[in-house]
Amino acid sequence: MKTGIPSMMPVRSVLLLALAGTLALSACGRKAPLDTPYQGALDARREAEINKEEPLPPVPAPPVQDRRFILDGLID
Repeated sequence: MKTGIPSMMPVRSVLLLALAGTLALSACGRKAPLDTPYQGALDARREAEINKEEPLPPVPAPPVQDRRFILDGLID
């Protein structure tokens, strides 16, 4: 006769599946550093120059130097 304690097998399998799914999805994503909008525009222009079929996008303006903010010291 059973003592009334429910089996832990369904709970354990759900937790293991959730853990496996989390680990599998955590490996997805971009490994390289992110491009700035300026760098992306330069890359798009370079690609359009190589693929003569596409019209050339306008030359991007270089980014303006960032001004310091009072809270920047917290992340530097």
